[in-house]
Amino acid sequence: MWYQIKSYFKFFLKSNNQHGIHSPFVYDLVTNCFYVKKNYTEYAEIKKIRNQIFQNTNEIDITDFGAGSRVFKSNKRKVSDIAKNAGITFKRQKLLFRLIRYFNPENILELGTSLGLGTSAMAFSNPSNKIKTVEGCPNTSKVAQSFFDEFNLKNINLHSETFEEFFNKNPSDIYDLIYVDGNHKKENTLQYFKILLERINNNSVIIFDDIYWSSAMTEAWQEIIRHPKVTVSIDTFYWGFVFFRKEQEKEHFTIRL
Repeated sequence: MWYQIKSYFKFFLKSNNQHGIHSPFVYDLVTNCFYVKKNYTEYAEIKKIRNQIFQNTNEIDITDFGAGSRVFKSNKRKVSDIAKNAGITFKRQKLLFRLIRYFNPENILELGTSLGLGTSAMAFSNPSNKIKTVEGCPNTSKVAQSFFDEFNLKNINLHSETFEEFFNKNPSDIYDLIYVDGNHKKENTLQYFKILLERINNNSVIIFDDIYWSSAMTEAWQEIIRHPKVTVSIDTFYWGFVFFRKEQEKEHFTIRL
């Protein structure tokens, strides 16, 4: 926690809003997606499924393949507690929704479904887009799938398996938008990035969650943005965005949301 506080202070001092951005590509993304204040009607549906998840007091046994929890001492957890302590905020759900509207990706991959808060936000944004989401914990997968079914989110294809198993079974898929919100270990994050580099196109974007989870995760993020295939990278503190547009000069941006 102390590392994150210090990191945020440093981030805030060097971050900009849209007025400090000289890249037309990034300026348009910030002004027409990041900072959009429109209250989309679909936000009500996102809020509805969110409320149901937060009110679910059923207990499930968790199988954790990642860096573990800083809050929970036991693997038996209430669904509502998982949502409160590990779930995406409503603000970031709305940003995910807007990102799908803005980029209009045909094929989306999410690594780390959890209870499906992020997945559902993306699904409500455009029902015609195809979302593959991967969750290693079978009990968590069942809960997420039950909410997807209840809200008739038919554009979600949930894979209940480890990320490695998913990659081995789907070696040739190409994705337009990838949201990585699973394993928070440096070596695993870099491993997934290396695999994902073979599954992108020129206009793809990869979003990494919790890039300041730990000093090791920040090291992974710094290594990712130095990669020669990455041309544009954006640090928003909670999320890191990387783009691969060959027509762009290599630039890095630190942007307050």
